[in-house]
Amino acid sequence: MMGRYFFVFFAIASISLSGMLGCATKKYVNEYVDENIRLLSSVKNKQLSSEIKSFRTEMEEDIGKVWKEIGENQKEISGLKDSVEKQKERIAELSVVEEALARAETAGKLAVGKLLYEVTMSDESVFFAYNEKELSKEAKLAINVFANVLLAQNKDIFIEIQGHTDNIGSKEYNLKLGHDRAETVRNYLYTEHNIPLHKMSTFSYGEEKPVVPNTNKINRSKNRRVMLLVME
Repeated sequence: MMGRYFFVFFAIASISLSGMLGCATKKYVNEYVDENIRLLSSVKNKQLSSEIKSFRTEMEEDIGKVWKEIGENQKEISGLKDSVEKQKERIAELSVVEEALARAETAGKLAVGKLLYEVTMSDESVFFAYNEKELSKEAKLAINVFANVLLAQNKDIFIEIQGHTDNIGSKEYNLKLGHDRAETVRNYLYTEHNIPLHKMSTFSYGEEKPVVPNTNKINRSKNRRVMLLVME
């Protein structure tokens, strides 16, 4: 680059000297200078374009890394949210477990006074049709599995069957609907699997114990459920 600047300077100086001797005109000198200036500008523009292109490539790479990190963070945040929601659901379930144990103890129906396990059946598994109390085919299959496991253990147990609903409809209606659904399960266990009626009780919470807020269709389907609590 310095060589070109020197060349231009030398050329201009030479022409100026020749002009003094009467060998060049002022017009020729101006044209020659303008041409070299254009050449220099072209070189500078190419260098600038190259630098801009390189900078743009680096920026695009950095932006790509940032978006990748954002995506990974969003996945992590989403996973944490799911974990929190599941913990909330579990806390809601535990509250009704504690109350069931207290009812059983008060009634003198527990031998040891502990929960063996619980089974929750919700509309997510096509347990009950909306606003219905009759068992679906899928619900009967699920209850059959539950009863077979229960009978195979051959333990002295007591079962509380709880009915839960969403918040659509009046509280009185949902309380009755929850009770009817729990009674339907109790009767099925008695008639189909010979589990004694005195070994089972029913309780309806209606809409009072949602595991998740009743804010959308999916959440309401989780809240429409029957819980079977097996106590020893």
